[in-house]
Amino acid sequence: MLLAVDVGNTQTVIGLYQVTGKTAAGCRPEENLLDHWRISTATDRTSDELAVLLQGFLALRRTSFSEIVGIVVSSGVPRVTATLRDVAERHFDFEPIVIEPGVRTGIRIEYDNPKEVGADRIANAIAAFDLYGGPTIVADFGTATTCDAVSSDGVYLGGAIAPGIEVSMDALIGRAAALRAVELRPPRNVLGKSTVESIQSGAVYGFAAQVDGLCDRIEEELGPCTIVSTGGLAEMITPFSKRIQHTEPWLTLHGLRLVYEKNL
Repeated sequence: MLLAVDVGNTQTVIGLYQVTGKTAAGCRPEENLLDHWRISTATDRTSDELAVLLQGFLALRRTSFSEIVGIVVSSGVPRVTATLRDVAERHFDFEPIVIEPGVRTGIRIEYDNPKEVGADRIANAIAAFDLYGGPTIVADFGTATTCDAVSSDGVYLGGAIAPGIEVSMDALIGRAAALRAVELRPPRNVLGKSTVESIQSGAVYGFAAQVDGLCDRIEEELGPCTIVSTGGLAEMITPFSKRIQHTEPWLTLHGLRLVYEKNL
C-alpha cells in the first residue's frame, strides 16, 4: 500500500492507495484510494506523535506499517517534511519520495525559478493533465486560492496566487471591530439580509467570481481551457462558479500517486 501525503499550510491530507502496478492514463483519482484522512498541519508535532497518528488511521482499516511499500509527499512546510522523513527513517526501510528538485515528475516547469513552484501545484498540474489533457486550468481552494495552467503538451505554464477564503475571512474579522466570525456557507441570497449573510455572500460568491475572472484572463492568453477545481473548499465554491467544469477532491493525491510511480 502507498501513503500519499499532501502537507498544506493549514491542513494535511493523507491518502491510502492500493498499489496494483502502474496507473493507467486517465485513471480516476479515487480508483484504488482505500481511505483518506485530514489533520491539522502542526509544525511542532514530533515524528513519534505523527507515527502514532498514522498507525491509528491504518488500524481503522486493520492495516499496519508493515503493509506500506511507499510514501510520497508534497509539502510547503519544511518542518513537517523533515518530520515525515524522520518517521520513514524510524519505522520504514525506505525513504519517502518528496516532490523537490531531482525527483522525476514527468512535467516541464516554465517558471523563472522552477524551485519556487509549490509541490502541491506541481502535483495538481500532473494530475490535471493526466485526466483532462491540456490546456487546463486548476483552481485550488486552500490556504491560498491558486489558478495554475498546463499547456496542451503538458508544460506547467505558471499561475496566479490569491489569499485563500478562510485567510481572507480571518483577516476581515480581525481588522473590523463590528464584524464577528461566521460559519462559511452559502447564504440564501446574494443580497444578504444580515451581516452574517452579507459576509457569507462576499466569501462564497466573491471568491467564485474571483476565480472566474482569473480563468477569463488566463484564457485570453492561452485560448479555451478545461477548468478543474480542487482543495478543501472546492465543493462549496464550485457550484457558484460559471467557469469551473469539473471538481476533483483528490486531484493532488492523484498527482502524488503518479509521481511515486515515475520514481520507482
